[in-house]
Amino acid sequence: MSEKSARAASPPLVARVLELVAARRASSRTELAALLGAAPSTISTAVGQLVERGLIAEHGTQSSTGGRPRKVLRLGSTDEFAVAADVGGRHARVGVVLPGGTLADATTVPFAVGEGPEVALPLLADTLESLAEARGRGRLRGVGLSLPGPVDPATGTVTLPSRMPGWNEFPVTAWLEERFGLPAVSENDANSMALGEHAVRPPEQRQSITVKIGSAIGTGIIVDGRLYRGAAGVAGEITHVRIDAAGDKPCGCGNTGCLETVASGATLVRELRAVRPEIRSLEDVVRLATESDPEATGAVRRAGKYLGMVLAANVNFFNPDAVYLGGILSTLDPLVAAVRSQLYEGCHPLATNHLVIERVSLGANAGLVGAGQAALQHALERTLATMSTAPAAAPARTAR
Repeated sequence: MSEKSARAASPPLVARVLELVAARRASSRTELAALLGAAPSTISTAVGQLVERGLIAEHGTQSSTGGRPRKVLRLGSTDEFAVAADVGGRHARVGVVLPGGTLADATTVPFAVGEGPEVALPLLADTLESLAEARGRGRLRGVGLSLPGPVDPATGTVTLPSRMPGWNEFPVTAWLEERFGLPAVSENDANSMALGEHAVRPPEQRQSITVKIGSAIGTGIIVDGRLYRGAAGVAGEITHVRIDAAGDKPCGCGNTGCLETVASGATLVRELRAVRPEIRSLEDVVRLATESDPEATGAVRRAGKYLGMVLAANVNFFNPDAVYLGGILSTLDPLVAAVRSQLYEGCHPLATNHLVIERVSLGANAGLVGAGQAALQHALERTLATMSTAPAAAPARTAR
């Protein structure tokens, strides 16, 4: 056995180091040693193994309180990438995602989700393949897909989607892995948005709630730098929290009085169309509200108020560092102002004292970046699992 193999760090420690760097809880060997309570030499060995495998890369230096400047640790080598798509009802946002959340070659392409996966996915895959070929297919590490419906994280299948006819129980992740021959991830759009926004926010913001406000309402939760799914993978379903203002309005989930019935984009379109027949889409509502139309602005402000009321209960319970608002309705100032007002009114002062309440900084690209980041992380985990299960080298013989 070589001297290098003899000093190899244990697989659990290597995995923990990778996890901390991926969650941006540590960006130097010194920080890793402090968090893990391990000797600096042991941490250096673990980092060295990950660097050798391309799972961690070193980028420049950062100042320290004494001694030599620290090398900054980041995920993956700088030239590897994932291709990803954030799917909507009629279009998909596609692009190349690099480690750390950098986005390249982003564009919007047609995507007919209503035609079902057998028709829609092959066309989207061709587009993603073209992006990969243009950048260098040999450096492609994974494929990520953000979907406007629930996804079972264990099986990668779409589960009971309300706006995706023909997609129920379709094995999206398995289909992508067979098509590309690489690790793939499929995730719902709110979770993808939360992952994408977290990737570009300051590392100290490790607890956050990201709300996607579009035709429907979805929420992604980041706990200690990692996506929180809950026991059944449906954490963040605030859209089906009952609210007094909704009364007994029936909801698609089978209950009555859900937040979705008074605050979703689909509800705004339906209610405004009753008095303004020319309104046909959520884009029409956004346009009218942007132009300060009284009816549209009032409806948007009420939706923000109801959403803020439900979010206030969640902020009091969870005490996050930040609440990020995304989706087409988050572009409207009256809605953002109403949400912010309700949070300050309905939350304990200690919960909002340092609370960041902002639109997602990535805008329409947040879900795309999140899907790509999830794909890169999954590829890293696959590689790490291979390292952990590789047969150990034979013990060295002692000379006599």
